[in-house]
Amino acid sequence: MDRLDKILASQNLGSRKEVGAMIRKGRVCVNGERVCRPDHKLDPEKDTVSVDGNPLRFARQVYYMMHKPAGVLSASRDPHAPTVLDLLRPDQKRRGLFPAGRLDKDTEGLLILTDDGAFAHRMLSPRSRVFKRYIAVLDRPAAPEDVRAFAEGLVLEDGLRCLPARLCLLEGSAAQVDLCEGKFHQVKRMFAARGKTVVHLKRVQIGGLVLDGALLPGQARELSAEECASVFLPLPEDRLKIQK
Repeated sequence: MDRLDKILASQNLGSRKEVGAMIRKGRVCVNGERVCRPDHKLDPEKDTVSVDGNPLRFARQVYYMMHKPAGVLSASRDPHAPTVLDLLRPDQKRRGLFPAGRLDKDTEGLLILTDDGAFAHRMLSPRSRVFKRYIAVLDRPAAPEDVRAFAEGLVLEDGLRCLPARLCLLEGSAAQVDLCEGKFHQVKRMFAARGKTVVHLKRVQIGGLVLDGALLPGQARELSAEECASVFLPLPEDRLKIQK
């Protein structure tokens, strides 16, 4: 059981002070009855709540898929540059939201925003081995030798060894990379270790969750429970052979 003002504030309807004033003015009903006490206790998953006659769809946690554009920081806030949270519509914004993982400022593609710390921790934990798929455009085409090097596990310029990754050669100078870790600038550094420069990079998949082609850069939509679960699906058939 939670306080009514706390529940309304958690659903982005205003600060605790603002929603308290809203309740005292008689604008909120619980199970069809007007409630004027901010400390009224209820179970938001069982009781029905309406504000100004509009039903409230309670969500304890939220999960958004965003098509992150280049030029925006994967951060909750920054005093000097726009962040992915600044791109959300007013009705999507909510206290506690943060990007689950990061994409470089100049990288675009699939990014998950949530206020569920446990979900983010599970997704980012090396033990979960959630794979990410990127499409990279290079300054020159990758070669079969690069495919073998990625599969064996590259050593970066600073001596760090990467887990085996799958590299698929696409048309022209494009390539697809599947990997199960997230070192700093990893995809770019892996190609740099092979003497190639990434000109453009886009993340298109996390686990079984594929970037919605209907989302334009900067747009976001809510994920279904099934889509959230798909994040933890392994790479099918041609899954990465991760060293234990």
